[in-house]
Amino acid sequence: MEYPSITALLPMKAHSERVANKNVRPFCGRPLFHWVMGELSRSEYVTHIVVDTDSEEIARSASDNFAVTILMRPERLWGDMVGITPLIDFELSQVEGEVFLQTHSCNPLLTAETIDAAIKAFVESPEHDSLFAVTPVQKRFFWSSGAPVNHDPANMLRTQDLEPLLEENSNMYLFTRESFQRHRHRIGANPIMFEMDALEAVDIDEESDFTLAEALMRAREVKAKSR
Repeated sequence: MEYPSITALLPMKAHSERVANKNVRPFCGRPLFHWVMGELSRSEYVTHIVVDTDSEEIARSASDNFAVTILMRPERLWGDMVGITPLIDFELSQVEGEVFLQTHSCNPLLTAETIDAAIKAFVESPEHDSLFAVTPVQKRFFWSSGAPVNHDPANMLRTQDLEPLLEENSNMYLFTRESFQRHRHRIGANPIMFEMDALEAVDIDEESDFTLAEALMRAREVKAKSR
C-alpha cells in the first residue's frame, strides 16, 4: 500500500505556566523537546517536521539539531491563551500536504514505533477522518455530586472487570486538511481512538509529571543498555 506524505506539526511556545521553561528544560541530558523530535525523525512514515514557535531559542535549537521547517508565529498568536485550532490554522496556511500528525514536546516517552503504528492504523482505515491517542482507565469515578460515573456501587465489580474509560492523552492527533477545515477541530466526525500504554503516554503538565517522565525515561535507557 502506498502511504501519503505525513507532515508532523509540533507547536511550542517560550512561556509555560505550570512548568517553567518546559520545552527547553534539560530532560535526561537533552532539552525536553529534543526527545519527541528525535522520534519523529526516526519515524518510517513522517516525511516532514514543522515546528511552530514564538521562541528564537527553540527555533535555533530545532534547526541546529534536526531537519525541520520553522514557522515563527505572528504576534496575534503569542501568549498562553491561544488555543490549538488557531495554531493549526496558521500552520496549514504555511505548509503543503494533506495528512498531518500533531504532537507535543511534553510527550517525551512517545516512540517512533507507536507513531508509525498510529499512522498505519489511520492510513489503512480510509473510512475514518482522524485519529487521536487514548489511554484506557479502569478505575471507579464519581461526579462531584457523589453519583457514580462508570460503575454501580450496589454491584461492586473488580476494577479490572469495569468497562474502560478512554482518556484523551494529548500524545498524537492525525487528520487530513479537508477534515480540519470542515470541522474546525483536529478530531473529526469519525475518529479512530488509538490506545496507548499509560507509561508511554505520560503528558508533562505539572512538576510531578516531569519527575515521573524523567524516571521512566531513565528506566527505559537502563533496560535498553542491558539488552
